[in-house]
Amino acid sequence: MQPQYDPCDIETTAQQDWAHSRAFCAVEGQGGQNYYCLSMFPYPSGSLHMGHVRNYAIGDAIARYQRLLGKNVLQPIGWDAFGLPAERAAIKSGVPPATWTRRNIAEMRAQLQRLGFAYDWSREIATCDPGYYRWEQWFFLRLLERGLVYRKRAMVNFCPHDNTVLANEQVVDGRCWRCETVVEHRELPQWFMRITAYADELLTGLDHLDGWPEAVKSMQRNWIGRSEGAEVRIAIDGHEPLTIFTTRPDTIMGMTYVAVAAEHPLTMAAARSDPTIADFISSCQTGSVAESAMELMEKRGVPLPHVARHPLTGEPLPIYAANFVVMGYGSGAIMAVPAHDSRDFDFAKKYGLPIRQVIAPADGSAWPLDQAAFTEPGILINSPPWDGLDSATAKQHIIRTLAERRLGQARVQYRLRDWGVSRQRYWGAPIPMIHCRHCDAVPVPEDQLPVLLPEDLSPLENGASPLPALASFVETTCPRCGAPARRETDTFDTFMESSWYFARFCCPDQQQAMVDERVRAWLPVDQYIGGIEHAVLHLLYARFFLKAMRDTGLVQIDEPFARLLTQGMVLKDGAKMAKSKGNVVDPNALIERYGADTVRLYVLFAAPPEQSLEWSDQGVEGAARFLRRLWRLGHDLLAQENLLAQEPQQAPIAPGGAPAQLAYQAIQFTIAKVTEDMGTRRHFNTAIAAMMELCNTLIRLHADAAVPAMERNWVIRQGVRAILVMLSPICPHISHHLWQRLGEPGACHEARWPEPDKEAMRRDWVTMAVQINGRRRGQIQAPSQADEAAIMAALREEPSISRHLQGLVIQRVILVQGRLVNVVATTSAQEAV
Repeated sequence: MQPQYDPCDIETTAQQDWAHSRAFCAVEGQGGQNYYCLSMFPYPSGSLHMGHVRNYAIGDAIARYQRLLGKNVLQPIGWDAFGLPAERAAIKSGVPPATWTRRNIAEMRAQLQRLGFAYDWSREIATCDPGYYRWEQWFFLRLLERGLVYRKRAMVNFCPHDNTVLANEQVVDGRCWRCETVVEHRELPQWFMRITAYADELLTGLDHLDGWPEAVKSMQRNWIGRSEGAEVRIAIDGHEPLTIFTTRPDTIMGMTYVAVAAEHPLTMAAARSDPTIADFISSCQTGSVAESAMELMEKRGVPLPHVARHPLTGEPLPIYAANFVVMGYGSGAIMAVPAHDSRDFDFAKKYGLPIRQVIAPADGSAWPLDQAAFTEPGILINSPPWDGLDSATAKQHIIRTLAERRLGQARVQYRLRDWGVSRQRYWGAPIPMIHCRHCDAVPVPEDQLPVLLPEDLSPLENGASPLPALASFVETTCPRCGAPARRETDTFDTFMESSWYFARFCCPDQQQAMVDERVRAWLPVDQYIGGIEHAVLHLLYARFFLKAMRDTGLVQIDEPFARLLTQGMVLKDGAKMAKSKGNVVDPNALIERYGADTVRLYVLFAAPPEQSLEWSDQGVEGAARFLRRLWRLGHDLLAQENLLAQEPQQAPIAPGGAPAQLAYQAIQFTIAKVTEDMGTRRHFNTAIAAMMELCNTLIRLHADAAVPAMERNWVIRQGVRAILVMLSPICPHISHHLWQRLGEPGACHEARWPEPDKEAMRRDWVTMAVQINGRRRGQIQAPSQADEAAIMAALREEPSISRHLQGLVIQRVILVQGRLVNVVATTSAQEAV
């Protein structure tokens, strides 16, 4: 065994060994408990960044740990391969997105393999492959049959830079989440998936996800946004009545105007004869159509030439088109109660509309209504016959009155909107629909799936899709009547692909079905790892998809991911790594310099998984030093055993002296701590720190010539064996190599996780800090129940401590049993008097 640690050589050899033996291929029915560990699959951008490395190092550590527990582990990998970056690269370089994507997949596959992740590469999938998106198209048509897919014209978020529709979740502060272009509102025909049909189940199901971070569950609850209230019909002079939803029917007597969205039919009709209203509509065409975004913007509006009637009093009320009303939420109209709603208050103040208080604070205090709306529940006033009732009671009475007069009813509403899955992009899975002048929208027959995306194309220079102008793709015949027809040229939102890939990993070779019985062996995913930024996008869509798959008989479970770990970002100089900031660290360069194990060790040691990691070059060097120390310890142990002709697997030698016994005891406590940190808390950083400390203990024992060599070597081997197994999920290459060189049986990744010797953990020997006159002078080992005389004898036998007592007279000894001895001494007996 060479004395110097050469990571390049040993890592290449280890990876070849794993590949040759198909070490990490999961097999159903292999016996033992199945465990499915999955990290969110990457977009093939062409190069891994440190965020990737951290994410996948966490997942690999968990998967390898579970394998050491004897479980049958599935850890697959694939590629979320459709998307806008490939189109942008095609415009810039002239290379078709398909070519660019597959080239990048090859490059990133090599990078992941260089890091030694224990993936089952036989299950690799890419979502741009027809064999994958065929089943996505098939499932879309099954949901169409079940009424969970529909098409309608809708006001949508549109990014003019990327020439595509954005879901509400993809608009951040009124801008596109990818390119930060100001988003416009456009009315377009769109395909929708009826996620709202599962709103209540998506909400209540969160209560059973005990393995999810509370922050993610809270974000999903807020996004789904369940509201209880009343549906109220409001008469409009000369028009059909409006239907509005309110969560505060107790404030109905304070309604002083009605507000409708800029896109509401009343507004659009009025705009045809009023340029001011038309200009207002145009001014509302940018930003997000999400309700949360509209609540934050400056409140603006225009009066409409219509009059509403208060549903209970018949009082005439003005109607305004307002920019803070969302067309997609409810009916696109609200009853405005400025005294008790902040948006309505700001608008009323701006346009001089009446503000009528109908709720007073429950404590009887006066509210400064000239300054702000009173938005809390309270006691009704100016609301006969309900004056004096509290808000909760009044809501019930008022809803009952509305129902009796056929003016409204109780209702539950959700903020969640149906999922618009149409995208006006080229590089995506084609939507399997045909448009016929006679038959309208007709599904592609199942035997004609998949609808293949032509892969030899690129987006137009302005970013638009080339599909609408491609006759060979568009022109077809109606499968229902045989007349000439046109294919749908929109493609699926790429979140469609990532909403079910976890299920396809269970059976990627299945040619005849979307999934098969193997999903029962693996789903739900036991541990899912990814960023919290996916809380209300991918994670919500995946939960919806799984429930829809269940209801079509494809799976028998309710949730896709049992446990969720959301890792923090990788920062440098206090900011997220980005090329524009000049603070990017190249993983490939680090691997070339230090080896994959050092990189993996550092990203798991620098911070707990859930916290952000602040990059430190010195920290990387520290990780490398630890691996060099471990290598040297293994080398020296082997050399000593060879010198003594000591058999590695000989019968145990009971360590008799204090140093050996304490070291053996430290091994057991380290095993217990690392098991807790890795298995329960997922705190790899503290587990690594404990293994580093144990390594230092063993190095000190190795240097202690007073300990018999055979006994010393035996204890060190027990410690090194434990370290190699426990470290192998984090640094698998060095563990694999040292395990072989030390002659341990089998392969390290096939070993079993060590169990602590509980008998040895009873602390028969302890380490005690020694102070002399309050100053720390070192430490000693002593029996845990040693009395003062025995402790002082041990203290005098320790040269580094006894020299500090020379010339002193001991006056008093203070013992903290098992932890500390403090000796109080003076220079002479007279000084003590």
